This record gives sequence, structure tokens and C-alpha cells, in this order.
Amino acid sequence: MTSPPASETKIPVYDLLVIGGGINGTAVARDAAGRGLSVVLCEKDDLASHTSSASTKLIHGGLRYLEHYDFKLVRESLKEREILLRAAPHIIWPLRFILPYDEGLRPKWLLRMGLFLYDNLGGRELLPGTKTRKRGQGSRFDVLKDRLETGFEYSDCWVEDSRLVALNAVDAAQQGADIFTRTEVRSIKGEEGLYRAEIQNGVNLKTIKARGIVNAAGPWVDSLLSTVEQSDVKDETTLRLVKGSHIVVPKLYDGDHAFIFQNSDERVIFAIPYEQNFTLIGTTDVPHEKPDDLPQASAEEIQYLCDCVNEYFETQTTPTDVVWTYSGVRPLYDDKAAEASDVTRDYVLDLQKYETDAPFISVYGGKITTSRKLADHVLEKIKHYYPDMGKPWTKKAYFPGGNIPEADFEEFYQSQLDHYPDLDPKLVRLFCRRYGTRVTRVLKDGVGRLFGGDLTEADARYLVEYEWAKAPEDVLWRRTKCGLHMSESERESFAEWFRHAKLN
Repeated sequence: MTSPPASETKIPVYDLLVIGGGINGTAVARDAAGRGLSVVLCEKDDLASHTSSASTKLIHGGLRYLEHYDFKLVRESLKEREILLRAAPHIIWPLRFILPYDEGLRPKWLLRMGLFLYDNLGGRELLPGTKTRKRGQGSRFDVLKDRLETGFEYSDCWVEDSRLVALNAVDAAQQGADIFTRTEVRSIKGEEGLYRAEIQNGVNLKTIKARGIVNAAGPWVDSLLSTVEQSDVKDETTLRLVKGSHIVVPKLYDGDHAFIFQNSDERVIFAIPYEQNFTLIGTTDVPHEKPDDLPQASAEEIQYLCDCVNEYFETQTTPTDVVWTYSGVRPLYDDKAAEASDVTRDYVLDLQKYETDAPFISVYGGKITTSRKLADHVLEKIKHYYPDMGKPWTKKAYFPGGNIPEADFEEFYQSQLDHYPDLDPKLVRLFCRRYGTRVTRVLKDGVGRLFGGDLTEADARYLVEYEWAKAPEDVLWRRTKCGLHMSESERESFAEWFRHAKLN
């Protein structure tokens, strides 16, 4: 927005430095760049390489948050659910959930009242409301144990979480933002109304300046404050790290619906159709000590999740059935709740200044569903520092590839079958799901080599060129989940090709 002083022409000066390439950081970068700010985003690893790719992959209001009287969070989340569904119907779609009533747990009237609120708090328009369901005549209860005869069916949405992060970054770049992955912020110093930051990519160290900083470093949000010179870092952290683990097992039931199960410990567990051939089960809530400690599903967590679903499904699951696990650390604001599962999932924005009048805002908590609104709130909080900043714009904007007429994915998919009559319809659907209306850009030079697991050369080349994929795992496990469908030899073969192919 403002030209740098002549004395600073060798050091790039940005309006905003965003630190963290998860869902919150990329959402802020997208919104800010679209309002005319010059933005740089630095992520020390890959986009969505931590918490944002380890979610339960839901765009939801958070039904259980009603029990904590967190009506504001639920209402905001439900509103965002429909905004995001319209904005990215290729990677977000409706999902019906079965909530069986189990005698001795929450009473049926309480479940119905909660679902009534859930249907009406957020001004639902696109999604169908709650229905009462019961066993019999091929109902979805028939895969459950005999004691479970009635319950409810309600709506939420599925999201390809790491793809949503990538699309935020793609949109930010299209608006002019610089996106630097595998680039760590080493130090920050306030000086002359700006911040000077040293950023490092491999062996390369570079200096940049910014008129403001958004610290969206997730589990490292407090740790990053130690890089700020002359900052008064608090002795008592405001961050509560909570690990959530998920397991993936061979498909436990047919159908495109999910289940939500109550447990005697008052938590809930989801069982969700996953990647055509599997069922995703999660999640746990376990205290996590240090952000640098790699989160992994423990044997106790795996057994806990198996035991939870075994209380409900006729088909029993054991740890030996688990084909994959993943874990993430939720960087929650510490509201001093006794139990990890009770800690608020709402976000808190902490605005500070360090030896300068320029804003430095740290983001605590949040969830994928509220990421767009969080970004809006961040920019609202700092807008008086940027008097020429544009107005909010993301509420009615599409994500890249999401400009599908009437958000009708099936109609769009059918139209693409006509464009690619020589391709396997299954592969066309996968391309449409991954890329939406950008599928023509992906397939401009054809499909190319097939690596297995429905991963193609076209995918890899596009993801490197447009979505900052720089290593085989970026493609196999984040931009896609093709690694789950490939054999070890196929994954190794792809990695070998990736390392030697001329992709840039």
C-alpha cells in the first residue's frame, strides 16, 4: 500500500507478516491480501503440516459445545458452515450424522432439544434439518447393536482440511501475497515504527520488514514470542496444548453417512466414511506438554477409540485392524478448565506492541470452521493501523476452484464427464473433488504417468507449480491422501520419480 523509504529499498517492506501456514495463518493472509495489504506468509514446514491436517475433517457447529453453554461459538460456527459450503463445494460437502439414543446416557429429550437449537441457531438454509430415526427396514441403525433402537439424524459438513489450507494460500497468492514455505522466522525486532524479521530458508537468511505481524504459529504461538527482542514474554503461558488422535480402519459399514456416539466419560466419538474404503474414528483429548514433541497416537488412545466404537457397532474393531493413525496438537486458549475436553474451542486474539507502535497480534485457539471469521476479526482489530485497507470481502467469495454454479457438485461433475470422455469416470470425479473448476488447468497436458492409488503425474506437476508441494509427502499425505491407497513400493516409486523429475 505504501512505498518503502529510499533507504530501505534493499529490504522488502510489507504491510503484514503472517507467521504460520495452518488454517488461521492462510485465512488471514488471504483476507488481508484481498483488502489491498502487501502480505508475506512464512511457514517453517509445509502448509497444513501440523494441526490443520490432523483434524476430524468436519465443518460443524460443535454439537457438544451446547452442553458448555457456548452458544456464541456454536452460532458463529453454524453460520460459517453454510458460507464455506457455498465457497468450496468441491472440497466441502454435506454429511448426515446418526446419533443413536443410548439408555443411561444423555436423555432423549435433551438430545432432541440440543438438535433443535443446532438446526436453528445459525440460520440454516442449505442443509436438511434433524429427523427422528429408528431401527428396521434396512435403516442405518441395523449395523448397530440391538439395544440401540432409536435416535436422530442431523446435518453437518465434511472438509478436506489440508486442501482448504492450500486453497487459502493459493487465493492469497492470487491477491498478491508472497507465500514462503519451509521458511522459519528466526528473530523479530521492533524499530522505527516497523518490525525487522530475520527469516531462514535452508541455509539462506534474509531480512524483511513489516508494518504489523500476525502470530498464527499454532502450537508454537507462545514459543514464537521468545524470538521478539525486548518482548516481555509472560512466565505463565496462555496456551493449552491438547492432543487429538484418530485411527483409520477398513470400512465398518456401507453408506455415505457418519455416526456420532456418546460415551460414559461424556465425550463423543465420530465414525466417518473415509477415502471410499475406510472408516475414520476420532478423536481423543489428551494433554500435550511441548509443541516440538511429535504427536503420535498412543496404544492407550488406539484402544480407547476401538473400545468406544465397539460399544455401538456389531462389527468389532481391534488395534490390529488399524491401517493408519494421525495425531494433531490443538493450540487452545487456556481457560483453566480441569479437563482437556472442556477447554474452550473458541479463539482469542492478543494484540501487543513491542518497542514500536506497529501491531503484533497472536492467535490462540480457533478451529477450521471459524477460520474465515477469525481472519475477519484479526483485520478488524488492526484496521486503524491501515487506514487505506479495503473492506471485508470473503463472505461471498469463492475459494479457487469453488465457483461451481449453485454449488451443485454433481451437476459440475457430469459436465466434466463430457469434457473428458476418454478418462475413467472415477478418475474424473477425483480430479473434480480435488480441484473443482481448476481441473482444466490440472489436465491441460493430459494425465501423464499413473503412480497407483489414483495419483497421477498431472496431480504432482500442478501441486508443485501452484500449491507449494516440495516433497513427496506433501503430495501423498496433505494435498491428497493417495498415500493411503498405495503400496509401500508405489510410494517409494513416486518419491523416486518426484526427486528426479523436472517439476519447477
